[in-house]
Amino acid sequence: MPKPKDNQKLVDAHKYNLWRNKLLKSGLEIHDIDELYTRYNGHGEVLFSLLYTDATTPEGNKIPPICFLKGEVVCVLICLIDSITRQKFLILVQQRRICDGSLTYEHPAGMLDSESDAASVAAREVFEETGIAIEKKQLIQLNKDPFYPSTGTSDEAMFLFYCELELTMEQIQSYDNQTQGMLSEHEYIHTVVVPFAEGHKLITNTNGILLDFLYLKDVKDWELMQAL
Repeated sequence: MPKPKDNQKLVDAHKYNLWRNKLLKSGLEIHDIDELYTRYNGHGEVLFSLLYTDATTPEGNKIPPICFLKGEVVCVLICLIDSITRQKFLILVQQRRICDGSLTYEHPAGMLDSESDAASVAAREVFEETGIAIEKKQLIQLNKDPFYPSTGTSDEAMFLFYCELELTMEQIQSYDNQTQGMLSEHEYIHTVVVPFAEGHKLITNTNGILLDFLYLKDVKDWELMQAL
């Protein structure tokens, strides 16, 4: 696909340089990086890129060459708590994914792109994908250093957050089955509000499953954890 002149060059992208500098810091000798394909967001910034990397490890070995460059991302668990019964609900986003084409259930998530304030991005993604307006100070960050969901094929580095909101049952139900997402980014999202344990069983991505358990551990909800 030809690259429009106003799109960002890969070598100028924050996520590219973040990844490249990590390789160098780890002692790799980079001989060449071949840009196979790059997709851009609506502002012309690098969204993600498929790269072929010729690099040698400090041990003198060639490292597996393919990298799906995605950069830092956030994933946010929003727990809606019934103000009367104290029952916990998850609000999940439902959309079709390229992994198998099915409708998947996920926590709100998104990429940082060129930004460095993960909490601000997390709050924005929650609003864009669920319609729930929160401030970044309401978010609890669960990991100081990012987790890598797929170390062998991608640089994706994930920050995990959660937020508890105490609402009436009527307010909780109002967030169910809403159409959300940014069409310019090919996001066709519907929200799903379900009891926590039921929602956990719907999630099939490992970061979402991990986030559920880390949240329950942090708030010390051992009873609900036993129910999963």
